[in-house]
Amino acid sequence: TAFNVNVETPGEDFSKAKIDFSAEAGSINTNNEQRDGHLKSPDFLDVEKYPKLVFNSKEIVKKSDEDFEVKGDLTIKDVTKPVSLAVNFGGIGKDPYGNTKAGFTVEGKINRKDFGLNWNAALEAGGVLVGEDLKLMAEIQLAKA
Repeated sequence: TAFNVNVETPGEDFSKAKIDFSAEAGSINTNNEQRDGHLKSPDFLDVEKYPKLVFNSKEIVKKSDEDFEVKGDLTIKDVTKPVSLAVNFGGIGKDPYGNTKAGFTVEGKINRKDFGLNWNAALEAGGVLVGEDLKLMAEIQLAKA
């Protein structure tokens, strides 16, 4: 719930943007206090030792007027790996207060084990409790500074 996104771009051409994102790992909220406590523990995010999650863009590939691929480095628990995110540009408009806004949908997938998030538990019926792939999804609205 505590994060910061900074996007710098020349004009309205987001294909040349620089994107920096950080989130306070301890602000994770899944609406389940017990699960949140476990996710904050050393089994997963270890928020006392690694308080931030960070993404920095390296390249943006324009696929069409609305679709982009954003490539960058994601850091979780001091492990930095390249990731690729699909971004759909929803457009630019003015809100009722005269502020210029741009809307985006972001999707991607990472393997949690790549970032040292290895905890799991075997199930009685077979298999394991936690899958390896994490889906990343965000609806983002940026305000022009």
